Amino acid sequence: MDRFDELKLKYQGVLNLIKQNGTRLANLHVQDNKLLIKGASPSEDAKNDVWNQIKLIDPAFGDLICDLGVDESLAPPPPEVRTYEVQRGDSLWKIAQEFYGNGALYPKIIAGNPDYLKDEKSVIHPGDILVIPD
Repeated sequence: MDRFDELKLKYQGVLNLIKQNGTRLANLHVQDNKLLIKGASPSEDAKNDVWNQIKLIDPAFGDLICDLGVDESLAPPPPEVRTYEVQRGDSLWKIAQEFYGNGALYPKIIAGNPDYLKDEKSVIHPGDILVIPD
């Protein structure tokens, strides 16, 4: 087994995490008898997760050079917020039935609108815009 394969095997947990957390590798090779990992993570948290994994494998990481930056353009886009405009005759039950297929799930709508809806007795009016959580 050559040095590259030996180091890749040692740091396989790091390489797996890199694939999972959206970090993009630019370089992965042996330099000065150390594994060089160079790339960019989608967030500071993702970058820190990689470093934490490295330290779990080898706290001294004496056989590794890791150069990760942060490139927020790699982060997945935030989920779209679904909204609904209340119509005449609507109730929270009816809206939950329409969106979730089950009117009894109306508490999800209440939870998604904490500044507007306090509980199941909250009054909604035609024209109100409600957030419909996933």
